[in-house]
Amino acid sequence: MSKRYVALLEKIDKTKLYNIDEAVEILKNFSSAKFDESVDLAIKLGIDPKKLQQPIRGSVVLPHGTGKKIKVLVFASGDNIKKAIEAGADYVGGSELAEKIKSGWLDFDYVIATPDMMKIIAPLGKILGPRGLMPNPKAGTVTDNVENAVKEAKRGKVDFKMDKDGNIHIQCGKISFPKEKLIENLISAISSVLSVKPQGVRGTYIKSIHISLTMSPSLKLNAQNILQSLKGV
Repeated sequence: MSKRYVALLEKIDKTKLYNIDEAVEILKNFSSAKFDESVDLAIKLGIDPKKLQQPIRGSVVLPHGTGKKIKVLVFASGDNIKKAIEAGADYVGGSELAEKIKSGWLDFDYVIATPDMMKIIAPLGKILGPRGLMPNPKAGTVTDNVENAVKEAKRGKVDFKMDKDGNIHIQCGKISFPKEKLIENLISAISSVLSVKPQGVRGTYIKSIHISLTMSPSLKLNAQNILQSLKGV
């Protein structure tokens, strides 16, 4: 651990459950890196991943975006090419883009495909999958409504998926964002994870919630208070 990290660690009470506004304020005081660090949300689910047929996944359109300019690639044909371009897609095409990706090109952050194009991009699963870029109907990235999908991606749509250990990680903006906007992004992300709770799951669904900067220790949030407040929304 660096001296900077150790110094930040000394400012945290690891036994404390922080309210979200206090935690965000602390992270803002932590910010001393030479770049605009991301605010990262980590949620531990009280679910055994081995007992699920499919991992829990979903998406959230962050109210204030991610703070990053998103490059969107769309696999489409016919009229959908024009719709994607007009909606703001950075790259639109078909097999020529698939071949480019196979050659090592990855200058994009988000991939959308119309259903008829899946046969072309299916072989890209080994390249796009590990990077979380493979289009999926459940995430809304395989769709005929490319116009809406592109606009959501540009506005700050983030896809999330439970990992093999039952954790979900979501980047919720940059530390340079105003405190209120960061809190709204974080609450939206937590609410979205709640919304994809599988039917029939009993017991504690969200076990713990932590937030951190790209290069800082994490703060454990008072998950019970947050979840109680969301139930009243």
